[in-house]
Amino acid sequence: MKVLVAEPMSPAAIELLRSQAGWDVVVSNPKEYAPHLADCEALLVRSAVKVNAETLAKAPKLRVIGRAGVGVDNVDLAAATAAGVLVMNTPGGNAVSVAEHTFALMLGLARMIPAATVSTLAGKWEKKKFLGNELRGKVLGVVGMGNIGQEVVRRARGFEMRVIVADPYVNPQLAADLGAEVVHLERLFAESDYISLHPPKTPETTHMLNAAAFAKMKDGVRIINCARGELIDALALKDALTAGKVAGAGLDVFEPEPLTADNPLTSAPNVIATPHIAGSTEEAQEIVGIRIVEQMAEYLNHGVAINAVNMPAITPQQYKAIGPYITLAERLGRFASLISTGPVKAVRVSYSGRIAGMNTSLLRNSALAGVLSRALNSRVNFINAFQLAGQRGVAVSESHTAIPVATEGIRVEVETESGVTPVFGAVVFDRPRLLEVYGIRVEVPLSGCLIFMRNHDGPGVIGHVGSVLGKNSVNIANFSLGRDEGQPEPGTPLRAVAVVEVDGPIGDNVIEDLRSNPAVRFASVVGL
Repeated sequence: MKVLVAEPMSPAAIELLRSQAGWDVVVSNPKEYAPHLADCEALLVRSAVKVNAETLAKAPKLRVIGRAGVGVDNVDLAAATAAGVLVMNTPGGNAVSVAEHTFALMLGLARMIPAATVSTLAGKWEKKKFLGNELRGKVLGVVGMGNIGQEVVRRARGFEMRVIVADPYVNPQLAADLGAEVVHLERLFAESDYISLHPPKTPETTHMLNAAAFAKMKDGVRIINCARGELIDALALKDALTAGKVAGAGLDVFEPEPLTADNPLTSAPNVIATPHIAGSTEEAQEIVGIRIVEQMAEYLNHGVAINAVNMPAITPQQYKAIGPYITLAERLGRFASLISTGPVKAVRVSYSGRIAGMNTSLLRNSALAGVLSRALNSRVNFINAFQLAGQRGVAVSESHTAIPVATEGIRVEVETESGVTPVFGAVVFDRPRLLEVYGIRVEVPLSGCLIFMRNHDGPGVIGHVGSVLGKNSVNIANFSLGRDEGQPEPGTPLRAVAVVEVDGPIGDNVIEDLRSNPAVRFASVVGL
């Protein structure tokens, strides 16, 4: 398996990559990585490489993109999802570095360090001009209390600052335990001496600091942004700086990047600027590099997706419990799709027993992947299946029965113009097994090459199957039969099904021979 490192990574991360058995590791750089895309299955990036639809088109074998860092702005998530490529990042790996840089900017503003440095090295000695302020006793407003925001709060206590936090999703008790008070954003604007931004970039947070927001702040407020440049309206900030409403701004991020001469902030007063280096410390780069390699190894070697950003979130513990059912759901979906006829209109997935109380999004997506794999030439998996179903107008629904049942498992129903095809299965000794088709009980492993038949229950059918397979030198590994348990209407034969597990592939001539018996209503190969 080829793993492509497209940007500089820590030596420890590269060493860990090369220690993985069977991995061919190619270390490149942002200018020369592209020729290696054609046969790579894993791609590691930081922030310089832009992974878009064009990049993905050059990497048909790509399975996972690892972003050594928090944000994934340089990865087109929609394009990656459509291509069935998992994207993962390393949230929190550089939280301490970003928090420390936040305070570096705060202290730089409070003590006018950059201007004082330039003045002093120019031979001046302007002690009175550079009268500064202490952080002690000031109010720090932290917007967004994720991993980085929490580290900022912890450090603010050491400076004896009063901390208020605005975050609609934060637990007030968590904030209280860290020594902060949760407030509404407007109160944070009105009371803060320093405002530090740490939310993700969303439609709601884009340009959250605009002219209207600055008008609500106290005079002389200082702004720190080590999150995303898009959080601030640059022209509005320049106006506020020029008017003295904002006393200073410490900025590590800009819109767009890199910072260009036409950005309003290049001519604004009292700005300290750094080139998006808040997370760039030796310690942070080693941490995020090692973490992303560990996460990719867990996914590529064991299928466990940690910190995935374009698939349902699931912890390693949850994956351990639900993992065998992922395979079951996918194979049930594929089985139902291959024995149904016509375009798929709807897919219904039902869960019974213990798994019904779990996060079933991944199971739903796996079942959809199995269903859609029959009709699509492109790659379809649990990453892009739900998106592809929506694009094709396939209705998707789920139901959960968490009460104890005799057999816990998954039911998949595929609806086409010809009717509904229901199948039910369970995990037995960690292996997926088919237990029911069209409401008729059977039992056979969901693996290998299977022959599925629907027929009228009557004498001679089993002999016909054995004769046809024997004549064609097809060995039977497993033969499961079932029929309706109720009494049919007078003159109506009982329905029966057969699932035959065979060794090796089956030719079309064998299926045609099986269909030659008048009692056989349907026969098809199901390859799993």
